[in-house]
Amino acid sequence: MNPEKTVYVTLAGLPLSFRVEWPFHKSTSGADFFVLHADISLESAPGLHAPVAVNLSATVREVLPSLEAKDTEGPVINTLRKEVDRRQLEFVKSGKLVPVNFSSRHWDFKRDKWVFGKAGEDEMALLLARKVYWQTKVSGGTIWIGDPTDALYVESSAQHLLDLARTLEGRELMKLQGEFATASAGLMDQAAKFEADARVALEELEKKHAFERG
Repeated sequence: MNPEKTVYVTLAGLPLSFRVEWPFHKSTSGADFFVLHADISLESAPGLHAPVAVNLSATVREVLPSLEAKDTEGPVINTLRKEVDRRQLEFVKSGKLVPVNFSSRHWDFKRDKWVFGKAGEDEMALLLARKVYWQTKVSGGTIWIGDPTDALYVESSAQHLLDLARTLEGRELMKLQGEFATASAGLMDQAAKFEADARVALEELEKKHAFERG
């Protein structure tokens, strides 16, 4: 187990971890743009990963306070997570960097905020259950339920995620202490369901890319 690894789950049920080479740096290709290299590991299928080059658009660069991790980590992780949810990235055992545009697609200029799509109550509760399961399996220990990156991804608030987690606690699926949760035996007993969800999501993703390759 890796206690320093954080797992983020897609709405489709794929558990991901991210290794990101902060900060953004100027492209060496001669083009006037900034890039960030990252590697997305699929925790439900060890050995499969998606190496990516995140290309920062000029429009988004203008709305960012800085290019450091403290100001870009949540939006970058969620941009990549959304690309996986949209089946735009393929997981392979090896492979070359795939460009991903970190652009204004997810920036709402009217509301001056990041928007990755509103999730329903049941979707958010399931995402939390999956997160606690996979984080426990991969790293063990306690899991941060109030993570603002997750709240941003489902267009909610950390407080609302905590409220939903309390309903899961009431169903004896986890135990909360402040903003942190530990998995219960009842949650871990659902391993077959969570892992089947991940297999189906991966099969759908692979089917799409196989079709596109012809």
